Amino acid sequence: MYAAERQQLILTLARSQGRVEGSALAEQLDVTAETIRRDLTALERRGLVKRAHGGAIPTDALNSELDLSERIGRHSSDKRRIALQALEQLPETGTILLDAGTTTLAIAQALPADAELTVVANSPMICAALSTKPGITLLQLGGQVRAMTGAAVGRWTTDALAELSVDVGFIGTNGFDVDRGLTTPDQMEAATKRAMVTASRTTVLVADSSKAANVHLHRFAALEEMDVVITDTDIDEDFAEAIRAAGPKVVNA
Repeated sequence: MYAAERQQLILTLARSQGRVEGSALAEQLDVTAETIRRDLTALERRGLVKRAHGGAIPTDALNSELDLSERIGRHSSDKRRIALQALEQLPETGTILLDAGTTTLAIAQALPADAELTVVANSPMICAALSTKPGITLLQLGGQVRAMTGAAVGRWTTDALAELSVDVGFIGTNGFDVDRGLTTPDQMEAATKRAMVTASRTTVLVADSSKAANVHLHRFAALEEMDVVITDTDIDEDFAEAIRAAGPKVVNA
């Protein structure tokens, strides 16, 4: 197989699967790992893929963003397990921050009825889930609510966050990668998430493994800024080990 044919096949596989792993490609195509690295580099130079840890992602998938209604039903069992594991990170009393997202919504829903916490949130949906829990003191962040994600974002939101110092922040993301950190497609959403990371004394990333090695346009944090990464058991072990090497504790739910 000529290099051009092999690279076209790699691109087709990346687009159909959402990502490709270098080691699997080398075995499937019966070539060396170095050959695959050269192919991925050539495809990246043409703007067709973006290199990620151990593989690549097609660039036409990087800026896609599902709306809230589409995301709620995806990986729901993984998100529930992640949410239950996240409860282990709660302070006995004090303050937590819940980023907007379906995994953080699962955390809000899983909070015990007798929990006594102050909760800061920028999602009207999360705030509605918390409003029925009598022990929760709820601080709802204002701002422009994005229809795509249901998150309050913008200057009102980031200014309010700049005045806060919370015990534990639970942060969501569209993608997390060892080299490129935590990323999201929207600039205002990225600025809000950045302000949340800054406001949190302990930061906990909650993200299912489908977001691993995904890279989007706007970077809002490095993996080293996370204290804990909670994901599901489908995470690639080499990728998880690379996260640990960067600093965070990795918890599989």
